[in-house]
Amino acid sequence: MDLGVIFGFIGTWILIFWTLILGGSLLVYVDVPSVILILGASVTVLFFVCPMGNIKNLLPVMKRLFFYKSPPIDDLIDQMVGFAETARRDGILSLENSLKEVEDEFVVRGIQMAVDGTDPELIEQIMENELESLMDRHEVGKGMFETLGKYAPAMGMIGTLIGLVAMLNDLSDPAKIGAGLAVALLTTMYGSMVANGFALPMADRLGTRSAEEVIYKTIIIKGVMSIQSGDNPRVVEQKLKTFLPPHLRKMSDDEEQAA
Repeated sequence: MDLGVIFGFIGTWILIFWTLILGGSLLVYVDVPSVILILGASVTVLFFVCPMGNIKNLLPVMKRLFFYKSPPIDDLIDQMVGFAETARRDGILSLENSLKEVEDEFVVRGIQMAVDGTDPELIEQIMENELESLMDRHEVGKGMFETLGKYAPAMGMIGTLIGLVAMLNDLSDPAKIGAGLAVALLTTMYGSMVANGFALPMADRLGTRSAEEVIYKTIIIKGVMSIQSGDNPRVVEQKLKTFLPPHLRKMSDDEEQAA
């Protein structure tokens, strides 16, 4: 579970509703036709823009965003260095027994190909193709939320224009003009809330999560290739540590010196 995502999402909407409450009764900000227009039209546009197969994956993407957290990179590096030490000490074939305890299928496939004696260029090509496929899937998920974020405010503006036209069409009662204008503006507010309180932050977070996973799997690829080529475990460690942020790299070096 990614507590940062959950805290950010809940905190954002608490602040939004807190501001609404300060402005008066929440009922003032409720207009059912406007809600239907924003939510309904935004979703139907999504069906118009995106293939059905992609839309079916929207909920799993959201679930993964909220409840999946990438393992620490330094733990992955330690794991790959451990594989390198085992391969150097007992031979690369001995790694097959170590794979039984590994949960990451990407690691298992890479090491298994190395154990099977697959050509290094082919191993790298297969793993990089899988990484590119992963990036494409992430881009699809991100794109769907960007679509919602783009069209929800537009639908809000359409609703506002509809409300303004209806209001200006009947100016016989000046007392109703203010209320009519307020209702007309609600759709713009709803559209902005959907876009900036949900869709666009989700898209940005998916982009961040995708970048994290790309780095994670790139480390795996580099580690597998180093193990396959028989690099010294120390060399493997130094290669993979280049992916760590400077402060984590320094902490890791300090821990080694202390040990």
